[in-house]
Amino acid sequence: MLGKSKKWELWIVAAATVFLLFVLPGLNAFTAEESWLHVSNFTINLYGKYLCYGILAISVDLLWGYTGLLSLGQCLFFALGGYMMGMYLMRMIGDLGQYHQPIPDFLVFLGWSKLPAFWEPFSSFPFALTMVIALPAIVALVFGFLAFRSRIRGVYFSILTQALTYAACLLFFRNDLLMGGNNGFTDFKFLAGHDLRNPASQRGLYLCTVLLMLGTYLLCKWLTATKFGKVQRAIRDSENRVLFSGYATANFKLFVFVLAAIIAGLAGALYVPQVGIINPSEMAPDKSLEAVVWVALGGRGTLIGPVIGAFAVNAMKSWATRAYPDLWLLFLGLTFILVTLFMPKGIVGLPEQLRGFWSRFARKPAGDIVAPPSEGLTEFVYRKWHTAKDRQSESPMIQSQTTGEPPVPASVTEIFQREFKSGSGDVEITEKPGLLPGEPLPPGSVTEIFGHEFKPKAAPSETAPKPTPPES
Repeated sequence: MLGKSKKWELWIVAAATVFLLFVLPGLNAFTAEESWLHVSNFTINLYGKYLCYGILAISVDLLWGYTGLLSLGQCLFFALGGYMMGMYLMRMIGDLGQYHQPIPDFLVFLGWSKLPAFWEPFSSFPFALTMVIALPAIVALVFGFLAFRSRIRGVYFSILTQALTYAACLLFFRNDLLMGGNNGFTDFKFLAGHDLRNPASQRGLYLCTVLLMLGTYLLCKWLTATKFGKVQRAIRDSENRVLFSGYATANFKLFVFVLAAIIAGLAGALYVPQVGIINPSEMAPDKSLEAVVWVALGGRGTLIGPVIGAFAVNAMKSWATRAYPDLWLLFLGLTFILVTLFMPKGIVGLPEQLRGFWSRFARKPAGDIVAPPSEGLTEFVYRKWHTAKDRQSESPMIQSQTTGEPPVPASVTEIFQREFKSGSGDVEITEKPGLLPGEPLPPGSVTEIFGHEFKPKAAPSETAPKPTPPES
């Protein structure tokens, strides 16, 4: 049986899929422009951009939320996939550029009259799509192998990923790399024979993005539900224990790192033709930090939360950059601080957090039940046992056995009652406790104290005399 939260998640995913896959493009294609139901081409393009960011957020969550690897360079793989697709789109311009030459305009501006050799294969769409997957995977494989083999983890791993994306950003800014320099690639016209300026082409790209989002979600959902996913979460919680259990944690982390890079690269490949530009600023360190904010706001370790966070933050960015363009970074930083302090589980965990607050303030104290003390479990049991003047009324363990009242919830009494029920367990309470009141607490555990206070019950005998009731 699925839990209530799992059912709600499935309902949300199903409703969002129907809305994004059928309703939104249908209103764009089959309603008149003057109708209030019409969805503009700009809105379709904007939702496609947000969906690409949502896929990127899932890749970050797969690393951070499920494996405990906080990567601050995930946008590098996003941009690499975008650049590979951008090279193909630049080749499809042909001689329709500003200089009317068969090579990209920025190469003409740099003084080139012939296409560089490494640009030649990108006239093929299958080759470009292969490179969209292969280049981010290769970079992640080499970097991850060196990092995980050296057992780099925690904040050091985050710093290294940030340094990697910053170095790549500086490299792509150079004109002699022949990748567009500061301006990058733009002015795209055709994709696989389709005119990108046609609304139907943009709608098709949007539908491909929705399908990629759905496929990524289902893949990650399946992966995290398998034994591999359990090892993922174990590495996140305590990698040393997983190592001592005989698992090669470096191999698990490397696989997840490469898979997340491929997902980010595919998202970048769909992002470029919809936005119409790709430049080195897409791989800047601040972009990766924004992706971390998306995941934190939505709720890491949930898959659906990062997508919600990506939509929420980018919608807020679209509004803030128009209304208060100079204050957007302050809004972003303030959002991250508020989420860290007051919403540790993000938007997805907010209902559970509100229920916890409500139950805490709405709960009424039940009679003489006192909140558990701050001392340890052994000290709590020792104090309750030896300081009670009337064991029939004061001791919660005896009270629940003699009067039939329910045990105090979330206390040691509840555990004790479950293990040693009166008349049915293997032990019985002796008349005298093993420790005297005021005697110093022994260095042992509760079990050792209970060893003094409980002895095995004698087997019942048919010939044993019946106990005589006390005289009144």
